[in-house]
Amino acid sequence: MTLFTNAHVVDVIEGEIWRNFAVRVDEEGKISESGEAAVLGRSLGKNERVIDLGGRYLFPGLISCHTHLSVVFPFSLTDPNENPAITAYRSAQRAAEALESGITTLRSVHEQNQADLMLRAAAKAGWFKGPRIFGAGRALSTPEGHGRGSACSYAKDFDGFYQAALEELAAGADHLKIFITGGLAHAGERPEDPEMTDEEIRGVVKAAHEHDSYVVAHAGESKAIQQALRLGVRSFEHGYLMDQETVDLMAAKDIFYSPTLCVTRSESWMREKGFEEASIQNCLAASDRHLESVKLAIKAGVRMTNGTDYPPGDKVDGVSAALHELFLMHDAGLSTLKSLQSITSTAAALLRAENRLGQIRPGFVGDFIALKNNPLEDPRHLSQIDLVIQGGNEVVSSL
Repeated sequence: MTLFTNAHVVDVIEGEIWRNFAVRVDEEGKISESGEAAVLGRSLGKNERVIDLGGRYLFPGLISCHTHLSVVFPFSLTDPNENPAITAYRSAQRAAEALESGITTLRSVHEQNQADLMLRAAAKAGWFKGPRIFGAGRALSTPEGHGRGSACSYAKDFDGFYQAALEELAAGADHLKIFITGGLAHAGERPEDPEMTDEEIRGVVKAAHEHDSYVVAHAGESKAIQQALRLGVRSFEHGYLMDQETVDLMAAKDIFYSPTLCVTRSESWMREKGFEEASIQNCLAASDRHLESVKLAIKAGVRMTNGTDYPPGDKVDGVSAALHELFLMHDAGLSTLKSLQSITSTAAALLRAENRLGQIRPGFVGDFIALKNNPLEDPRHLSQIDLVIQGGNEVVSSL
């Protein structure tokens, strides 16, 4: 048992601060009690550890919803035949960096050699320490689609995509990732170009529904998003070119959207990582329209989640990619509270874990970060994290 005391707990649902609170985490890593520090401090258990947070703000552990741990930069260096052990080592390093930056849970939406599923199994066995992983295994792509050259699972027609989806689910995937349009990664590629037929999308959605799962789509533009909405896709990524009709439909259907603004607003990071010039120019060319589309989605009330499309613990302009994305979303007009929810409670709802992740309440997992200043006053206060706790255990501490 551990008692985290002398804290100001951030309620990300109501946007309130519970001052001078304490939070007790049990041996299973779950929050058993929370309340006034003076009260909980009178009932210390035998050998219970006490961590004094010194008046810091206690905030839920961060949740990144569009992650690639195994990705190689530039993309052209991807080896589809890479030894799975190499993929796992690279992915494990990125996962550890994410956890150290405060990301206690992540959703992966394509990993070479199903590295996310392997890391999840390794963590369960106690051989690996990283974020809690909700994995897709390999993304599903047409042979010449956006996923070409990225070690995806490739398919055609209803039966092909249905069987490919079943293979990822059988391997343990929590959700299924598809590419319904082109993107920005390759020379000559355009996010306006559709890549999947109705029948192909139906095949994946059918497999997902049969296994109580859902489908997330890489989606560049409006027509394809409307197509996928009609066919039952639940989660959309990017939305580089969206119109009013589309965002209104998205809001009405109460789906989830990860705008990944950092994709088109991270030139310095892309150059540092050796991205090919065509990729950089594609992103810069789409930047203004991307921002306009995200602003439309915000005004329409679409549920926003935080996703980076990059390893979320990578540093972009001095902060983690996940926080870089949060600040971009906030600057685009997303309210402070909804920006904070995008990386906590709304993210947990996307993962269908809203009753155990994304908040600091009894019965929830003991994942949180501590910081000196109030993030409800300014989300950028999340940049200064003094403590990272996952399941009640210290990951990082500078107290």
